[in-house]
Amino acid sequence: MVKRSWYIIALMLSAAGLATFLLGSALPGLAAPPAQFTPFPTPTPGPDGRIIYVVQTNDSWWRIAAIFNIDLDQLLEVNAATRDTVLVEGKEILLGFGGPSEVIPTLGPSPTPAPLRPTPTSQPGSGSLCVLVYNDQNGDSIRQEDEASISGAAISITDRSDQVSLTENTTGGLDPTCFADLPEGEYNVSVAVPDGFNPTTLLNYALNIDPGAETYLDFGAQVNSQASVVEPSQAGGGGTLLLGIAGGLLLLGGIGLGVFAGLLTRTRKRLPEE
Repeated sequence: MVKRSWYIIALMLSAAGLATFLLGSALPGLAAPPAQFTPFPTPTPGPDGRIIYVVQTNDSWWRIAAIFNIDLDQLLEVNAATRDTVLVEGKEILLGFGGPSEVIPTLGPSPTPAPLRPTPTSQPGSGSLCVLVYNDQNGDSIRQEDEASISGAAISITDRSDQVSLTENTTGGLDPTCFADLPEGEYNVSVAVPDGFNPTTLLNYALNIDPGAETYLDFGAQVNSQASVVEPSQAGGGGTLLLGIAGGLLLLGGIGLGVFAGLLTRTRKRLPEE
Protein backbone atom coordinates (compact mmCIF):
# COMPACT_ATOMS: atom_id res chain seq x y z
CA MET A 1 0.00 0.00 0.00
CA VAL A 2 2.85 2.47 0.88
CA LYS A 3 4.80 1.56 -2.24
CA ARG A 4 1.78 2.29 -4.40
CA SER A 5 1.36 5.73 -2.74
CA TRP A 6 4.97 6.73 -3.69
CA TYR A 7 4.31 5.72 -7.27
CA ILE A 8 1.18 7.84 -7.37
CA ILE A 9 3.06 10.92 -5.97
CA ALA A 10 5.89 10.49 -8.48
CA LEU A 11 3.43 10.16 -11.33
CA MET A 12 1.59 13.33 -10.25
CA LEU A 13 4.82 15.33 -10.02
CA SER A 14 5.87 14.16 -13.48
CA ALA A 15 2.50 15.07 -14.88
CA ALA A 16 2.67 18.51 -13.26
CA GLY A 17 6.16 19.10 -14.66
CA LEU A 18 5.10 18.02 -18.13
CA ALA A 19 2.04 20.24 -17.97
CA THR A 20 4.14 23.21 -16.90
CA PHE A 21 6.62 22.62 -19.71
CA LEU A 22 3.90 22.33 -22.28
CA LEU A 23 2.17 25.41 -20.94
CA GLY A 24 5.40 27.45 -21.13
CA SER A 25 6.05 26.34 -24.69
CA ALA A 26 2.52 27.01 -25.81
CA LEU A 27 2.19 30.45 -24.11
CA PRO A 28 5.57 32.22 -24.36
CA GLY A 29 3.93 35.57 -23.75
CA LEU A 30 3.01 34.48 -20.28
CA ALA A 31 6.66 33.85 -19.25
CA ALA A 32 8.26 36.35 -16.74
CA PRO A 33 10.15 39.13 -18.56
CA PRO A 34 13.91 39.40 -17.95
CA ALA A 35 15.15 42.03 -15.52
CA GLN A 36 15.85 45.36 -17.16
CA PHE A 37 18.31 48.11 -16.01
CA THR A 38 16.73 51.50 -15.37
CA PRO A 39 18.91 54.10 -17.05
CA PHE A 40 19.88 57.18 -15.02
CA PRO A 41 20.85 60.39 -16.81
CA THR A 42 24.43 61.49 -16.37
CA PRO A 43 24.37 64.40 -13.92
CA THR A 44 25.55 67.72 -15.36
CA PRO A 45 27.60 70.17 -13.29
CA GLY A 46 25.83 73.37 -12.43
CA PRO A 47 27.20 76.85 -13.11
CA ASP A 48 29.15 76.66 -9.86
CA GLY A 49 30.70 73.28 -10.83
CA ARG A 50 28.72 71.18 -8.29
CA ILE A 51 27.11 67.89 -9.41
CA ILE A 52 23.70 67.57 -7.69
CA TYR A 53 21.37 64.54 -7.47
CA VAL A 54 17.74 64.71 -6.30
CA VAL A 55 16.77 61.82 -3.99
CA GLN A 56 14.08 59.49 -5.40
CA THR A 57 11.70 57.05 -3.66
CA ASN A 58 13.46 54.09 -1.96
CA ASP A 59 16.90 55.67 -2.51
CA SER A 60 19.69 54.90 -0.08
CA TRP A 61 23.27 56.03 0.24
CA TRP A 62 24.50 52.66 -0.97
CA ARG A 63 22.11 52.66 -4.00
CA ILE A 64 23.16 56.19 -5.08
CA ALA A 65 26.85 55.33 -4.74
CA ALA A 66 26.34 52.17 -6.81
CA ILE A 67 24.34 53.94 -9.54
CA PHE A 68 26.96 56.63 -10.10
CA ASN A 69 29.97 54.43 -9.34
CA ILE A 70 31.08 56.59 -6.41
CA ASP A 71 32.86 55.37 -3.31
CA LEU A 72 30.29 55.29 -0.50
CA ASP A 73 32.63 56.84 2.09
CA GLN A 74 33.54 59.63 -0.32
CA LEU A 75 29.85 60.32 -1.01
CA LEU A 76 29.12 60.54 2.71
CA GLU A 77 32.15 62.78 3.31
CA VAL A 78 31.25 65.44 0.69
CA ASN A 79 27.71 65.56 2.14
CA ALA A 80 28.86 65.60 5.78
CA ALA A 81 26.64 62.54 6.40
CA THR A 82 26.89 59.09 7.91
CA ARG A 83 25.42 55.75 6.92
CA ASP A 84 22.58 56.39 9.37
CA THR A 85 21.60 59.74 7.84
CA VAL A 86 18.04 59.44 6.52
CA LEU A 87 17.47 60.41 2.88
CA VAL A 88 14.26 62.31 2.20
CA GLU A 89 12.68 62.21 -1.23
CA GLY A 90 13.34 65.43 -3.15
CA LYS A 91 16.46 66.32 -1.15
CA GLU A 92 19.50 67.45 -3.14
CA ILE A 93 22.77 65.72 -2.38
CA LEU A 94 26.21 66.50 -3.70
CA LEU A 95 27.86 63.86 -5.90
CA GLY A 96 31.09 65.78 -6.49
CA PHE A 97 32.59 68.68 -8.41
CA GLY A 98 33.23 69.18 -12.09
CA GLY A 99 33.74 72.00 -14.55
CA PRO A 100 30.87 74.45 -14.89
CA SER A 101 28.32 73.60 -17.53
CA GLU A 102 28.76 75.37 -20.82
CA VAL A 103 26.70 78.51 -20.88
CA ILE A 104 26.00 80.23 -24.17
CA PRO A 105 25.97 83.92 -23.42
CA THR A 106 23.08 85.96 -24.71
CA LEU A 107 24.26 88.80 -26.83
CA GLY A 108 23.05 92.13 -25.54
CA PRO A 109 23.26 95.61 -26.93
CA SER A 110 26.73 96.94 -27.69
CA PRO A 111 27.99 99.24 -24.95
CA THR A 112 28.04 102.91 -25.82
CA PRO A 113 31.63 104.20 -25.81
CA ALA A 114 32.30 106.83 -23.20
CA PRO A 115 32.96 110.29 -24.64
CA LEU A 116 36.60 111.28 -24.72
CA ARG A 117 37.48 113.81 -22.08
CA PRO A 118 39.88 116.64 -22.90
CA THR A 119 43.44 116.13 -21.76
CA PRO A 120 44.02 118.24 -18.64
CA THR A 121 46.39 121.16 -19.16
CA SER A 122 49.47 120.94 -16.97
CA GLN A 123 49.97 123.75 -14.49
CA PRO A 124 52.78 126.19 -15.39
CA GLY A 125 55.99 125.87 -13.39
CA SER A 126 58.94 128.10 -12.61
CA GLY A 127 62.72 127.91 -12.62
CA SER A 128 65.74 129.94 -11.54
CA LEU A 129 68.56 131.77 -13.36
CA CYS A 130 71.99 132.73 -11.99
CA VAL A 131 74.25 135.18 -13.89
CA LEU A 132 77.94 135.90 -13.23
CA VAL A 133 79.80 138.79 -14.91
CA TYR A 134 83.42 137.85 -14.26
CA ASN A 135 86.75 139.63 -14.67
CA ASP A 136 88.33 137.78 -17.60
CA GLN A 137 91.91 138.56 -16.61
CA ASN A 138 93.61 136.49 -19.35
CA GLY A 139 91.01 137.36 -21.98
CA ASP A 140 90.36 133.73 -23.03
CA SER A 141 86.52 134.06 -22.68
CA ILE A 142 86.55 131.11 -20.26
CA ARG A 143 86.03 131.68 -16.57
CA GLN A 144 88.63 130.27 -14.21
CA GLU A 145 87.88 129.57 -10.57
CA ASP A 146 89.89 132.60 -9.35
CA GLU A 147 88.20 135.07 -11.73
CA ALA A 148 85.73 136.91 -9.51
CA SER A 149 82.61 138.89 -10.26
CA ILE A 150 82.88 142.46 -11.54
CA SER A 151 81.16 144.98 -9.31
CA GLY A 152 78.79 147.44 -10.95
CA ALA A 153 77.77 145.44 -14.05
CA ALA A 154 74.05 145.68 -14.95
CA ILE A 155 72.00 142.51 -15.67
CA SER A 156 68.66 142.75 -17.48
CA ILE A 157 66.20 139.84 -17.83
CA THR A 158 63.03 139.99 -19.96
CA ASP A 159 60.68 137.35 -21.32
CA ARG A 160 59.18 137.19 -24.81
CA SER A 161 55.66 137.91 -23.54
CA ASP A 162 56.77 141.14 -21.78
CA GLN A 163 55.44 139.89 -18.46
CA VAL A 164 58.84 139.74 -16.75
CA SER A 165 61.38 142.59 -16.70
CA LEU A 166 64.12 142.48 -14.05
CA THR A 167 67.33 144.50 -13.60
CA GLU A 168 70.08 143.92 -11.05
CA ASN A 169 73.60 145.28 -10.48
CA THR A 170 76.40 142.88 -9.66
CA THR A 171 78.63 142.95 -6.60
CA GLY A 172 82.13 141.65 -6.11
CA GLY A 173 82.98 138.15 -4.98
CA LEU A 174 82.69 134.66 -6.44
CA ASP A 175 78.91 134.18 -6.13
CA PRO A 176 76.62 134.85 -9.10
CA THR A 177 73.53 137.07 -9.07
CA CYS A 178 70.45 134.78 -8.99
CA PHE A 179 66.79 135.29 -9.98
CA ALA A 180 64.34 132.79 -8.48
CA ASP A 181 60.75 131.80 -9.36
CA LEU A 182 60.91 132.83 -13.00
CA PRO A 183 57.82 131.57 -14.89
CA GLU A 184 58.65 129.02 -17.54
CA GLY A 185 59.08 130.43 -21.04
CA GLU A 186 61.53 132.11 -23.42
CA TYR A 187 63.84 134.78 -22.00
CA ASN A 188 66.49 137.21 -23.17
CA VAL A 189 69.43 138.09 -20.88
CA SER A 190 71.62 141.12 -21.54
CA VAL A 191 74.60 142.52 -19.61
CA ALA A 192 76.18 146.02 -19.52
CA VAL A 193 79.79 146.04 -18.25
CA PRO A 194 81.00 149.02 -16.18
CA ASP A 195 83.33 151.72 -17.52
CA GLY A 196 86.94 150.65 -17.92
CA PHE A 197 86.05 147.11 -19.10
CA ASN A 198 85.82 145.58 -22.54
CA PRO A 199 83.56 142.51 -23.04
CA THR A 200 85.28 139.23 -23.96
CA THR A 201 82.02 137.32 -24.57
CA LEU A 202 78.64 138.10 -26.10
CA LEU A 203 76.55 140.28 -23.81
CA ASN A 204 73.13 138.98 -24.98
CA TYR A 205 71.79 135.45 -24.66
CA ALA A 206 68.37 133.86 -25.36
CA LEU A 207 67.28 130.79 -23.41
CA ASN A 208 64.27 128.77 -22.19
CA ILE A 209 63.37 128.50 -18.52
CA ASP A 210 61.94 125.04 -17.78
CA PRO A 211 59.92 124.16 -14.65
CA GLY A 212 62.23 123.23 -11.79
CA ALA A 213 65.41 123.98 -13.81
CA GLU A 214 68.42 125.94 -12.51
CA THR A 215 70.31 127.74 -15.28
CA TYR A 216 73.74 129.39 -14.95
CA LEU A 217 75.19 131.96 -17.39
CA ASP A 218 78.71 133.49 -17.39
CA PHE A 219 79.63 136.78 -19.14
CA GLY A 220 83.26 137.91 -19.31
CA ALA A 221 84.89 141.37 -19.43
CA GLN A 222 88.51 142.56 -19.23
CA VAL A 223 90.05 145.79 -18.01
CA ASN A 224 90.87 147.98 -21.06
CA SER A 225 94.34 149.42 -21.77
CA GLN A 226 93.49 153.03 -20.86
CA ALA A 227 92.23 152.02 -17.47
CA SER A 228 95.35 149.96 -16.84
CA VAL A 229 97.57 153.01 -17.61
CA VAL A 230 95.57 155.55 -15.64
CA GLU A 231 95.17 153.47 -12.54
CA PRO A 232 98.90 153.16 -11.68
CA SER A 233 99.43 156.94 -12.12
CA GLN A 234 96.47 157.63 -9.88
CA ALA A 235 97.59 155.12 -7.35
CA GLY A 236 101.13 156.65 -7.21
CA GLY A 237 100.15 160.35 -7.57
CA GLY A 238 101.19 161.30 -4.06
CA GLY A 239 104.74 159.97 -4.50
CA THR A 240 105.21 161.76 -7.83
CA LEU A 241 104.15 165.08 -6.33
CA LEU A 242 106.60 164.72 -3.47
CA LEU A 243 109.38 163.90 -5.87
CA GLY A 244 108.51 167.00 -7.92
CA ILE A 245 108.62 169.24 -4.86
CA ALA A 246 111.90 167.75 -3.72
CA GLY A 247 113.38 168.25 -7.17
CA GLY A 248 112.24 171.88 -7.23
CA LEU A 249 113.81 172.53 -3.85
CA LEU A 250 117.06 170.94 -4.94
CA LEU A 251 117.02 173.06 -8.09
CA LEU A 252 116.46 176.25 -6.11
CA GLY A 253 119.16 175.24 -3.67
CA GLY A 254 121.57 174.67 -6.55
CA ILE A 255 120.78 178.07 -8.03
CA GLY A 256 121.26 179.74 -4.63
CA LEU A 257 124.62 178.04 -4.12
CA GLY A 258 125.71 179.16 -7.55
CA VAL A 259 124.82 182.79 -6.82
CA PHE A 260 126.57 182.63 -3.45
CA ALA A 261 129.75 181.20 -5.02
CA GLY A 262 129.82 183.99 -7.59
CA LEU A 263 129.57 186.67 -4.94
CA LEU A 264 132.29 185.05 -2.87
CA THR A 265 134.71 185.04 -5.82
CA ARG A 266 134.20 188.71 -6.53
CA THR A 267 134.86 189.59 -2.90
CA ARG A 268 138.21 187.80 -2.86
CA LYS A 269 139.41 189.70 -5.96
CA ARG A 270 138.76 193.03 -4.37
CA LEU A 271 140.68 192.38 -1.12
CA PRO A 272 144.33 192.66 -2.45
CA GLU A 273 143.60 195.99 -4.18
CA GLU A 274 142.59 197.50 -0.90
